[in-house]
Amino acid sequence: MKKIFGQGSWELRGKKVKAAVTRRGGHLGPVYFRVGGRWVQPFDVAPWAEEKVKPSTPEMLRVMRGDFFCMPFGGSEVSYRGEVYPPHGETANGVWKMESLGADEIHLSMKTSIRRGRVDKYIRLAPLEALVYCRHIVSGMKGPMCLGHHAILKLPAGASGRVSVSPFRFGMVYPGNFEDPAKGGYSSLKPGARFTSLSRVPLANGGWTDLSVYPAREGFEDLALLATKPTQPFAWTAMTVSSERYVWFALKDPRVLVSTVFWMSNGGRHYAPWNGRHRRAIGLEEVVGSFHNGLAESARENILTKADVKTCAQLVATRPLVVNYIMGMAAIGRGFDVVERIEADGKGVKIAARSGQVVNVRVDIDFLKRSMG
Repeated sequence: MKKIFGQGSWELRGKKVKAAVTRRGGHLGPVYFRVGGRWVQPFDVAPWAEEKVKPSTPEMLRVMRGDFFCMPFGGSEVSYRGEVYPPHGETANGVWKMESLGADEIHLSMKTSIRRGRVDKYIRLAPLEALVYCRHIVSGMKGPMCLGHHAILKLPAGASGRVSVSPFRFGMVYPGNFEDPAKGGYSSLKPGARFTSLSRVPLANGGWTDLSVYPAREGFEDLALLATKPTQPFAWTAMTVSSERYVWFALKDPRVLVSTVFWMSNGGRHYAPWNGRHRRAIGLEEVVGSFHNGLAESARENILTKADVKTCAQLVATRPLVVNYIMGMAAIGRGFDVVERIEADGKGVKIAARSGQVVNVRVDIDFLKRSMG
């Protein structure tokens, strides 16, 4: 185990990916992908990762980097049937046990105590492509649970990204006060606004903004959710960075992770440990949950369930829940502007740009629906 950005971490190394996984919280990051003959690290690492922070700071926030599995997704001080969780749950804050470790794969486990059960984490690097396969198996638990992946990308200085997603039913800005100016937090989007296009989303002070272009709205923190169309064979989210000649993408089973949360963090939090310095970061988070509200809100009727959007998985103690997720990167040529579609092509996926360019990646799409439970 090595200390990486302040956290004891296990390392994985493949031909096209080098990754670290933290013992505390199981955060996957940093991750270096071999893209176009160079190594690229697309993920966010908290700027305070190696600093002393207040003792009251949640462990998840101390560690925050890359992608991590949240269960429950979100955070609230409101209990659900006596269960009170740290932000994003035990899986994002607690200590993981190493079950097995190879050069390019790792198996970790955690016995949870707030709701007793077990979570197994499997992370495997693809042998020939810049891909990471993630699988979480939740066993021995029963009842409703919100959960999801919390991938956070960081745009390089001077670069701009184009975000695109597979077909979605509708989008909605977080309907409450995502940030409180009295505490030093600022948001720009119109609370509760519904939209059908990323390129036209209402602002709180009037007018419109484009969520497909990032970074944007400097000095603000915003949250929105997209309800994924569940009939697709798989769903995807992508970030194209044309100036850096790469595209990052994530693939999921839309029957399990039914929504995508956009967390746009661009200097809108002036309280500790953020102190206005967390910028150019965007969370593209595949979830089943009610925004970032946590379990109590997600388990009851809410604004999303009224729109027929599931906000909790129903856990059964005798039937493990398997959550599969793939993310990767690919090199793109000049003129590749923004991902328009990602579709299976027999050997993997074809990533097609609006400009007409196409990139083919060998991906085991069947992994998304393969059960180990």
